[in-house]
Amino acid sequence: MATFMTEDFLLKNDIARTLYHKYAAPMPIYDFHCHLSPQEIADDRRFDNLGQIWLEGDHYKWRALRSAGVDESLITGKETSDYEKYMAWANTVPKTLGNPLYHWTHLELRRPFGITGTLFGPDTAESIWTQCNEKLATPAFSARGIMQQMNVRMVGTTDDPIDSLEYHRQIAADDSIDIEVAPSWRPDKVFKIELDGFVDYLGKLEAAADVSITRFDDLRQALTRRLDHFAACGCRASDHGIETLRFAPVPDDAQLDAILGKRLAGETLSELEIAQFTTAVLVWLGRQYAAR
Repeated sequence: MATFMTEDFLLKNDIARTLYHKYAAPMPIYDFHCHLSPQEIADDRRFDNLGQIWLEGDHYKWRALRSAGVDESLITGKETSDYEKYMAWANTVPKTLGNPLYHWTHLELRRPFGITGTLFGPDTAESIWTQCNEKLATPAFSARGIMQQMNVRMVGTTDDPIDSLEYHRQIAADDSIDIEVAPSWRPDKVFKIELDGFVDYLGKLEAAADVSITRFDDLRQALTRRLDHFAACGCRASDHGIETLRFAPVPDDAQLDAILGKRLAGETLSELEIAQFTTAVLVWLGRQYAAR
């Protein structure tokens, strides 16, 4: 039986193998959208174990664990150890066969850890834990060390408009770091007026922008200030998570002020009002992006 994953994984013919191995593989990586932590890159974090680096912040793996019925304490709980969470993942991975997570998991073990010819699961987890932890104890497997192994030249992180971007500035000022780390603007919490935490979030945006937000134009002013801050820190990209596609003709500012006022007062908005506000914010943001 053929090995599950070799150096020719997904490469089905000679042309594909030549194009990848001869031309694509040696090229540097410019990753314009990632979920890496800028603080971990700035601090060149050293990870204690495989469970920590693998499961501490990967919401795709968390989702699979929850779908498999794993207790939340073994996913994000503070009361369980990294090893216990790791073993929960080891028991879950065989159930993900057919899902990209199964392939991603084995690719992550193959590169950079060099684990090949072994399927990850409860029977192999202990050996893999030991092998990977030995490598994580070396400088080549720090946050930056792994990126350098992968020939990463640039990454775009995912950042909220209220983020200070202090670690992006720290990285930019450090001549010893040869990887560009640029922020990306992710304003989901701004336009999702229907979410329970919207009002609390506006308070945080007010503090970050030093603008009191009671009208729609105040929101524009606050976002303009934060966009300026992001641009000054090297931001050139935006990223939006739009689970529900809403659209309505953009009303005038008086109507938008009324919608925002209702939400700030704790009143329930109609679906039309939610769509009007969402559309207004996204259209305005789109124009700002084009202008910049």
